[in-house]
Amino acid sequence: MVKATTFRIQHSKFIILCIVYSSLFIVGNAQNKVIDSLKKVLATARDDSNKVILLDHLCGAYDYRGNYSAADSLARKALQLAEKLGYKNGMGSAYRQLGNVCYDKGNYAEALENQMQSLKIFQEINNLQGVAYAYGNIGNNYYLEGNYPEALKNQFKSLEIDEKIGNKADMGTTYIDIGIIYGVQKNYTDALNNLLLGVKYAQQVGDSNSIANAYDNIGSLYENQNKYKEAIKYLIQSLGIAKSRGLREVEGNCYENIGCVYADEKHYDEAMDAFQQCLTIDSIIGDKEGMGQAYHYMGSILTHMKKYGEAKQYLDKALKLGLEIHEKENIMNAYNSIAEYDSATGNYSKAFADYKQFIVFRDSLQNDENIKKIVSEQMQYEFDKKQAEEKAEQDKRDAIAVSDKRKQLIITASIGAGLLLVLIFSSILFSRFRITQRQKNIIERQKSLVEEKNKEILDSITYAKRLQDAILPPMSIVEKYLPESFVLYKPKDIVAGDFYWLEKTGAVILIAAADCTGHGVPGAMVSVVCSNALNRTVKEFKITEPGKILDKVRELVLETFEKSEGDIKDGMDISLASLSPCEGGMLLKWAGAYNSLWYMQHGEMKELPADKQPIGKMDNPKPFTTHTIKLSPPSEGGEAGMLYLFTDGYADQFGGPKGKKFKYKQLQERLLAISHQPMAEQKMALERTLEEWKGDLEQVDDVLVIGIKV
Repeated sequence: MVKATTFRIQHSKFIILCIVYSSLFIVGNAQNKVIDSLKKVLATARDDSNKVILLDHLCGAYDYRGNYSAADSLARKALQLAEKLGYKNGMGSAYRQLGNVCYDKGNYAEALENQMQSLKIFQEINNLQGVAYAYGNIGNNYYLEGNYPEALKNQFKSLEIDEKIGNKADMGTTYIDIGIIYGVQKNYTDALNNLLLGVKYAQQVGDSNSIANAYDNIGSLYENQNKYKEAIKYLIQSLGIAKSRGLREVEGNCYENIGCVYADEKHYDEAMDAFQQCLTIDSIIGDKEGMGQAYHYMGSILTHMKKYGEAKQYLDKALKLGLEIHEKENIMNAYNSIAEYDSATGNYSKAFADYKQFIVFRDSLQNDENIKKIVSEQMQYEFDKKQAEEKAEQDKRDAIAVSDKRKQLIITASIGAGLLLVLIFSSILFSRFRITQRQKNIIERQKSLVEEKNKEILDSITYAKRLQDAILPPMSIVEKYLPESFVLYKPKDIVAGDFYWLEKTGAVILIAAADCTGHGVPGAMVSVVCSNALNRTVKEFKITEPGKILDKVRELVLETFEKSEGDIKDGMDISLASLSPCEGGMLLKWAGAYNSLWYMQHGEMKELPADKQPIGKMDNPKPFTTHTIKLSPPSEGGEAGMLYLFTDGYADQFGGPKGKKFKYKQLQERLLAISHQPMAEQKMALERTLEEWKGDLEQVDDVLVIGIKV
């Protein structure tokens, strides 16, 4: 359940602009703007060594987004140009980036080979920062291969260098990696101590990414010790950070660990839901190790639920992926669950054979020799550290002794040379003062530039909110066309991925609740694209049937995203209703992409199911279905009195006494209980319920619920 942290990104000492853009990439989550800006700088760069550095930063940006093909291509271009120039620093960085991409794609052997090349080059040119990065990345490779002693050995080497050069940011990352290694060895005390040290250093430098990763792994440690309340607390904190910063790998890990908590508590439906979200994210970013874990857990749960046909499919996929990427822990877990499956289905001879395979891989990961080596590595690190401290102390004492012996000579000589020394020191002090002033001015200019860029980003996001507010229909318009209605809209960040949409064409009123990929700035950008596609479909193409509207919107959205160089898989889930007068009442037509419609009928809550496909890129898309219902006044025995459109944010909010999701069933029960109340009171009741459920936990997603009385 715990994973090695993402590879560290080395910042070049190139030009301030590069550093600022890389900083904004991590801090502001404005990936597209960073990538576009770096491309512009690259296009105008004249010096080839600067081009190498820019290619390196672009590679890191694409790798961070999960666009591994683009990242791989950029890393190879950087390596080719660096080799042509004989630019060793650039070569080391390019090999490191190639290793990062291979690691993220699950090609661990190739990743290790590239990191070894990076280490060799950085050692040749005595680049201590590069050497520390290389050792840490090599340690991560050994971790996923199940070679924990070598993993720990390399992490300690990385930590030793980081302490020497005072790199607190990477000290935090390395402590987290060390904590993860102790965790899989079930050494929970040392694991927790190192993870908390990692959080401490990450907080000092404002590294939210590492904090999210540490919280995720701390949650996993508590889950392994059956301390579920503490586990959920840390996992929700991690999930909130991961979602707000677009850390898809950490987000996938959080859902995996949340699923494990639910599975331990035998809440199998909730566990399957969490693992499915983990699998979806890992599939999008190409994390094969994470996909293998999700397949294994889902197969194991389905075995407990006696759904043997589905269980076998997932377990076979888990074993196949583990063998493909040579990830021993995944292989071990898969064989163990397959043995349980074989036993449950009565195939005891195969169960015995599979269990023996589980034992083989378990012993290769957790044998006594490995544990001894790990303890040895830790003791050696502590011994070397203490020895270095004692040597420094002895050197200090020796220096004092030598100083005492020469003291009289120095005093005597200083009397004769006093005036000369005063003049020399005055000159030196004046020179140092000028240098210090220049350095101070440079630092202040750099600080001012970073603050200015951060302010620009915040101002841009705030202005983006004004632009996004402009695409939302004013409440006065909503109330004009739908006087008996409410809209509960609570963005997680300043701007949102969720949006509501309303359009009147002739006698037809169209209203929708939409949920675009992500939230914050990325989600808001996608929402603008999707809202524009809805407007064009109705106004330009004159389409009013909901199913056909969604078909056309999907076509327009894909057409927009196909213009990008990257493989963009963003899109939208939506619930779209059409209301028009008809003889004896109102005609409702509705279509949905993943998001359903609920309506009241004879005092019961009914559901129109959505098509299980998004508005976006997918394999084998199908036309969207239009559902049609005639709504009559309730006094005449009509089928509906209330309609509810919504996104998944309300149901997915964690909270309550056990830190669980609110879930759709509970939302449906709450709406049923308040459906007879006036619309304003329904909205207030939903807001109050959400706040009480959430408590002190963070809001994890945008929230949107629309209620309409017909």
